Amino acid sequence: MTTARPRKRDNKRLKLLIDFALKEGWAVTRTSVGHLKFTKPGLPPIYTGATPDDLRAGLIARARLRHRPETTTREANANG
Repeated sequence: MTTARPRKRDNKRLKLLIDFALKEGWAVTRTSVGHLKFTKPGLPPIYTGATPDDLRAGLIARARLRHRPETTTREANANG
């Protein structure tokens, strides 16, 4: 479920980032100050700005979404 559809003033890059996250199984919401929050069970949340001013923020967020391990470090250490 997502409540973070791009607003009219948001640009195409944010829409692509949100669509990518949803396809990868992340839930996307907006924080009270308008940032994007990506959550997935068992993983810590990822936050990113939601303004088109920061060109690298979307690229960095996409890389973080893509490179998250399927298990957390604590779970990996517990499993040996």
